[in-house]
Parts: sequence; C-alpha cells; structure tokens
Amino acid sequence: MQLQVRNSPFSEEQVQLLNQLLGKLTGTQRVWLSGYLTAEIATDMSAIEQEPTHMLQEVQVTETKEVTVLYGTQTGNAQSLAENFTEQLLGNGLKVNAICMNEFKARDIKKLTHVLIIISTHGEGDPPDNAIEFCEFIHSKRAPKLNDLHYSVLALGDSSYEQFCLTGKQIDERLEALGATRIADRIDCDVDFDEDAESWFTSISSELKELTAITPKNVANTTSENKVTSLYSRTNPFEAEVLENINLNGRGSNKETRHIELSIEDANLKFEPGDSIGIYPENDPHLVEQLMMSFGWEKDKEMTIKDHAWTIENALKHYYEITRLTKPILEKIASTFQHEKLTTLLQEEHRNELMKYIENHDLLDLIEDFSLQHTSPHQLLPLLRKMPARLYSVASSYHANPDEVHLTVGVVRYHAGGRERNGVCSTQFSQRIESGDKVKMYVHKNDQFRLPADDQVPIIMIGPGTGIAPFRSFMEEREEMGAKGRSWLFFGDQHYSTDFLYQIEWQRWIKQGVLTKMDVAFSRDQEEKVYVQHKMWEEKAMFYQWLEEGAAIYVCGDEKSMAKDVHETILRIIQEEGNKSEEEATAYLKMMQQQKRYQRDVY
Repeated sequence: MQLQVRNSPFSEEQVQLLNQLLGKLTGTQRVWLSGYLTAEIATDMSAIEQEPTHMLQEVQVTETKEVTVLYGTQTGNAQSLAENFTEQLLGNGLKVNAICMNEFKARDIKKLTHVLIIISTHGEGDPPDNAIEFCEFIHSKRAPKLNDLHYSVLALGDSSYEQFCLTGKQIDERLEALGATRIADRIDCDVDFDEDAESWFTSISSELKELTAITPKNVANTTSENKVTSLYSRTNPFEAEVLENINLNGRGSNKETRHIELSIEDANLKFEPGDSIGIYPENDPHLVEQLMMSFGWEKDKEMTIKDHAWTIENALKHYYEITRLTKPILEKIASTFQHEKLTTLLQEEHRNELMKYIENHDLLDLIEDFSLQHTSPHQLLPLLRKMPARLYSVASSYHANPDEVHLTVGVVRYHAGGRERNGVCSTQFSQRIESGDKVKMYVHKNDQFRLPADDQVPIIMIGPGTGIAPFRSFMEEREEMGAKGRSWLFFGDQHYSTDFLYQIEWQRWIKQGVLTKMDVAFSRDQEEKVYVQHKMWEEKAMFYQWLEEGAAIYVCGDEKSMAKDVHETILRIIQEEGNKSEEEATAYLKMMQQQKRYQRDVY
C-alpha cells in the first residue's frame, strides 16, 4: 500500500519519505516497527492529545511488560509463525518485539522478563544456522541465572528423524535449569504444524492477558487500508497449471531431473529468489491399491477426517503419508494394538535395528512384517501422519516471469526390502503429471536465503545437482534487475555430457557477463571422483580474496555430505589463505553468518 496525503495525517514530504522507507522493509522489520510505535503511543500520549478532537477516539491502551519473540529457522517456518503470532499479540495490545536469534545478543536474555521461543531442529538434532550462537551461549557456563524470566518454547521438527525437535527440547530444559518459569508447556510440532502451533499460541495468549493492565485513553484513530495479499497459502493452496515438464538429463544418465514450469497467473502469489514452493503430492495409486488389497479394505468405504467424509482410497491417496514411517507412529500402533513384537522393536536395546527399519520401510512393509492385515482403517489411519507438502527451491525470478514459477525436481528411485521405492512427489512429476495438469502449491518464504540488498556485493554460489535451482533464480533476478556485482558458481554432478543442468543458460550468462566465473566438477568423468569442494580448494587464493572483498557465500544441496564437506573446505581456505588459527577461521565464518554473508539452504 502506498501512503497518500489524502489518506493520512502526513505532509507530502513526510509521505514521500515514509513510502521510500516502507517499501524496503522486511516482514520482521515491519512487525518490529509496529511494536515500537505501539510502545511509543502507550508511554507518551501528550503529543497525541494535542491533535484536533475529530481525530481522537477512546480506545483501550495497555500498560504491559514487553514480550520478546525469538526465532531460529533454517527454512522459514519458525520466522513465519513468529511474525504471525507477533502481529496477533500486538493486536491484543501487548508490546512485542520479534527478532531472529542471530540478531539478538544472547547475553541480553537476562534483561528480559517474557520470552517466546520458536525454533526448528535441523538435520540430525542440530540447531538452525542462525540459532547456533544463541544455543551455544545458553548451554555454556557463561549463561546467567534467569529467575525473573517467563518463557515458553514452540519446537518445530520432523518425526521421521530420530532427534525429533531436539533443539527445542534442549532449550526448554536449559531455561528451566537456569531458573526461568514456563508461561505454558512446550509443544513439539511435526511437519504438519499448523494446529499444534495454534494450540500453543492460544495457551500463550491466555496466560499473557494477565500481563496487561488496561486503561481508557484518547488515541489517534490510525486505521489504514489492508495491503493486497493472495488468498492462497499453506492451508489454502493454489491449483497451478503445469506449463512445462521436461527431463533435463541426457540419454544414458543415471539420473532424472525434471524442469517444471507452473502458471500462477491471477493468483497474486509473490516470491523472491531463495524462497521455495510447497507442492502437495498424491501417493502412488499402485501403492494405494496394494495397501487396500493387503488390508482387504473396500476403496469406497467412508471414514471421517476432521468433520469431512473421505473414501478410504482418497484418504490413502491424498491425505495420509504412507511411504515414511516414524518412531512416534510405530509407538502409537504398538500401544493401540498391544503389539508385542513391535513393542520389542521399540525398546532401547534395539535402537539401531529400529532406525534401520524406519529408514528402509513403509506402511505396506509394516503390515506384512507385523501381521496387521486385519486392522480396521478407522483404527489404523488416524495414527498416521498427514502427508506434508514437499518443498522445492524456486528456480526462476518473479521479476523475469511474474506469471510463472519454475522448479528443479530430482526424481527419487531406489531399491530396498525387495521392492522398488519411489519419491512421492518427484515420481508423480516424472510419471503421472503432464502439461495441462494441475498441482496444489503455495509459496514458502525463506528470508534466511536472500541475495544481498546491495547488488554490487560479490556472490559465490555452491550448488551441485538440484542445488543449482536457487542460483538459476539468482541469475535471472540479477539479469533482470541489472545487478553490477560479480558472481561465481560452483556446480557439480556425475557426467558433463548428460548431467550439466541448464548448461546453455549458464554459458549465455557467462558470455553476457551476468555470471562472472563458473567452476564445474563432474565426479564420474575420471577415475578419481571430483566434487565441488575440490574445485573450491583449487581456487582457494581467489576464493579467499573474494571473501576479503566482501563476497557472500550461498550453499544449497545435501546436508549430510556435500554441505558438511563444503563447510569444512571453506574453513580450511580461510585458515590457510588468511594465515589464521582454527579458532580464528571459525570466528571469521561466524562473523560472516552474522552479517548474512554465509547462507545455506540444505536438506
């Protein structure tokens, strides 16, 4: 929304200045500014009372203690919830400040009285990159006593991982050990987190009401127009038409990578480079049929899911996750059916066996291995997880293609347990979706993976395989906006001849100068495997020079191997080329993270 003189109490000069500022603010900055202005109004009413009486109305002004919402996020979910809840608390008259953990001085936690923490667990029980320093501080001996602190934790995670919500659990326990008092109990959220998060917030809001002392005051009526937003979201996805669906890999490749173009015309969906698209997939109809045959279920028989009638077939196709098992699901099944064999597998002494089983088996395996064929669908299905959306990095620029969004999807196929296994969403794109079909999607914002605000800042992009997707978006954006900064890409895959994704586009951008430098590593084209970190090490002198000149590093791809190896190589380069100790190199990279010059989108 653009302020105008006629719809505001500001002068023309003030309106121009405000519009220049507001247009550049992030969502977090807008929320913070809103809280700041609310606090100013509540503590200094004298200036407002001098306004003309026709601009005044009696409203409830609150005298409260400030609530701080701290969030740590890797993909943006925690930030989105933090900003949403902050806006609601502000609407309830509370003074609220939302801030990312890497922008918060951890030692200042002792100055706070009320803190809400929303944090995800990343990988195998690790905190998000932007929460590492905060977590290290509160778990260290330097952490202060927090007897005056009231807090609550909302933990986000994925129960298919063994260390489900571990970071949130650890923070919750540590704050209690430091003397802090819970406002409300921690809630651990799985990938389908909306209802649990809302339940936590409702509990928090109820408790926080006691912090508010309400007194009537004459306050300026500051009603304004609502900004135009899309009707579509995570809970109300848009049905996008598939415009293009092609295989990027050449004949003979060991891989299949789909380039997907979706139409978002008239959806009013906006996205930025670094964001992702959430796709709600459909389970493989063949696997669904096998399940119903194994159970002896009638496909047209109905069941109720959240007050809506579903046929068993449609529930298995569209609602429940049937290809991934989790420990909580097995625990619920073992308890519900008093299953002795499954209960034994869940015991601590069989932990390794359990983790291996979960990793390589699905619901059909579970039925056959534990003789669950005679189970009622009304008993079993409610114990399963709702099928989560699959997130894919945006591979195009909104400014270059405002009515489209492009994705790069690696098709997952593997053999385990005597059966062929397929990725739910990727195989659907590969085998069952053609141009003209529609898929349910939404924009997943990720402010933790953003191009520099200053387009003259050099950028280094490291993305093997489908990790190339966001960097295609980066380049389209910089080309469209006429960015002046240098750019350097490290890309890797198996074979040059079949797996050089978007090769023609990269070569065009090199020729045009949009992309300054590109290094490629094709691991299987020679006897000794070569990966992107090897190419980085070969160019270590120039790599470090770019860092010293202010370059920002972006890493996208597999966390378990690639991202870890790349991280260690960056540290080695800083240590050797910068003549630094291991501790100094680590501090250098931490400083880059704090400056948002080292960002990762890893999975």
